[in-house]
Amino acid sequence: MTLSWNRYGKCRIRLVKVRRAADPHDLVDLTLDVQLEGAFENVYTEGDNSSCLATDTMKNTVYAFARQDPMASPELFGLRLAEHFAATPAVARARISLAEHRWERLTADGHPHPHAFIQPGGERWTAVVEKDRDGERVTSGLENLVVLKTTDSSFSGFPRDRYTTLPETEDRIFATSVTASWKYHRGTAEFGARTLIRRRLLDTFATHDSRSVQHTLHAMARAVLDACDDVEEVTLALPNRHHLLVDLAPFGLDNPNEVFVATDQPYGLIEATVRR
Repeated sequence: MTLSWNRYGKCRIRLVKVRRAADPHDLVDLTLDVQLEGAFENVYTEGDNSSCLATDTMKNTVYAFARQDPMASPELFGLRLAEHFAATPAVARARISLAEHRWERLTADGHPHPHAFIQPGGERWTAVVEKDRDGERVTSGLENLVVLKTTDSSFSGFPRDRYTTLPETEDRIFATSVTASWKYHRGTAEFGARTLIRRRLLDTFATHDSRSVQHTLHAMARAVLDACDDVEEVTLALPNRHHLLVDLAPFGLDNPNEVFVATDQPYGLIEATVRR
């Protein structure tokens, strides 16, 4: 028998950093995974731990780096961690995954408060940094960006068979929870495009005359590539959060596309990658 592949690391490292030197204060809230691949076969097969960097050491390294690093972006912090772990003997590839939990500044008496924050919704910003002998690869993203529009969405002209019951519609609610990731060209040094990318995704969702979820997904991905030269590909996953028109006829009432039931399951899931 052969050990064909292995990877190990420390997952769900919680890190919150307060930049107290800033006025007003800044807050960074991350969950990180550190994962290493390399020449660790003997750790598994022989019980020889001489090459096995302890996962507790990985966790401590993250905190020590956080004290010394400005943490200008999750991507740059992940790159510094990946470079450090990739230089460890026996490591062939270091993979750092980061999820940023967003906080917004509270408003008090009509003004942004200098050191009080609120966490909006469940949206998270993500990054994955990989470092190996071939160089670095950075993928950024976001998840659980929940959006809805009440018109400019249709679905018709699809094939029908004896199992098809879905009616065609030229005016429906379109709701989804966007998961997006985008790969930067190798050698990219700046990763400040996240806010712009998020805005292009939202603007396109809002203004696109959608013939299907697939149709809007493609338009959103193209908008990101048009806006950001450093991005080489975009992957989007759009679950269709269905809103079904309620039949009010049994109650002697009409329903001119106003009353819906929101359903969680089952749901359509539309995914695609668009490259330059």
